[in-house]
Amino acid sequence: MIDPDAVRSQLERIDSIGIGIAIDDFGTGYSSLSYLKRLPIDVLKIDRCFVLDIEKDDGRALVQAIIAMAKALGLSVVAEGVETERQLQILKDVECDYVQGYYYSRPLSDQSFQKLLKPVVHSIKTIE
Repeated sequence: MIDPDAVRSQLERIDSIGIGIAIDDFGTGYSSLSYLKRLPIDVLKIDRCFVLDIEKDDGRALVQAIIAMAKALGLSVVAEGVETERQLQILKDVECDYVQGYYYSRPLSDQSFQKLLKPVVHSIKTIE
């Protein structure tokens, strides 16, 4: 971030109109703990490289620490790259809010996505 003050100002305007803001791929690249303090962030997305190692003790401990830190700051947490039932169970055990990954679905075309949601939308309409 070349101009962090300008970025913060832009994000605050976006936040003020009710749009949530997420930090993607947290823990890799340019992500920084200071962003969590200085920027109006709602969601922290844990990079899939951490999920891939979650079945190892040190991998689980790291993900658990990221989640605890995020929750202490009032953030929701999404774990990216969930591919197995075991990864999902561990993430539930460490109280991750949301997950995404091939465990649920590979990327879909818009037609395939609509087909996938059709039963859900029908169920919602039936409840109403």
